[in-house]
Amino acid sequence: MVNPVHLKTLLEVTRLGSFAAAAARLGYTASAVSQQMSALEREAGVILFQRSARSVVPTEAAVVMTRHAAKVLTDIEALMAAAAKTHDSTSQELRLGIFPSLATYVLPRILKNPAWKDLGIDLRVSVAEPSQTIQGLRSGGELDVALVFQVGQSGLAWPHTLNRQWIGDDNFRVVLPAGWGFGAEAKVAADHLSELPWIMHHPGSPDAVVIDRLFASCNLHPRVVARSDDFHASLEMAAAGLGAALVPELALRHRPAGVVVLDVPEIRLARNVFALLINETKTARVQLFVDLLAETLAGLGTAGK
Repeated sequence: MVNPVHLKTLLEVTRLGSFAAAAARLGYTASAVSQQMSALEREAGVILFQRSARSVVPTEAAVVMTRHAAKVLTDIEALMAAAAKTHDSTSQELRLGIFPSLATYVLPRILKNPAWKDLGIDLRVSVAEPSQTIQGLRSGGELDVALVFQVGQSGLAWPHTLNRQWIGDDNFRVVLPAGWGFGAEAKVAADHLSELPWIMHHPGSPDAVVIDRLFASCNLHPRVVARSDDFHASLEMAAAGLGAALVPELALRHRPAGVVVLDVPEIRLARNVFALLINETKTARVQLFVDLLAETLAGLGTAGK
């Protein structure tokens, strides 16, 4: 399903002629706009822009999609207005399962957004890891929607009867103690980090398997000094000088002093964030909530900037 947030961004990019200008207009980073347009191209199966170092040129497919996007967004605004009109008389209970970093950094922003009050949703929240929330969606479970992440193609399984909607990507970044002498956003080859001490996931988890394979593929064989599946603990240990760590951008929203984020071109990995919905409870209000979630996540941009 095409994300309406991406359609709104498409309109601004085609109108203004660059990712940077659209980002400034919408309050995103240029990187976030580029990621949204790449995601839209994947969903649509077409190339929307011819990219160069200084500009982006819309293709014919982008021009056609832009014309239809304007109507779609107008219809969504009308739907939002209809939801707002019914807010005083009725509300819909939504039992939401959400993983910790999304609950910490994204959900509070949604609850403070004026658009939230117009949805007419009576929210019930359960914060847990994806494997737990998926169980809550099974037949007779206690949840209506589960917000989960997947690293690579491994780890999670869910009933085929659920509706899956992509929300966004939470990119992993390499962080090191500032005292090690690396500059922030310094570009470093992965194999140059191999002899350094590292804080790694506990072995055996799906995320750890994917990360281990990625590190091996780029000749990075970490000298493990600590195991932690808690990203905040990993950040604090890195800040104290214990070792390097691979941490998703959401966890870097409030990173401690004493760490730097590196650019390691060989390490490109993300937590792909999805909403899993029970079809019977996927009303217009729920869809608007999911769209608001995607918009909020996209608006956070790159944590390191």
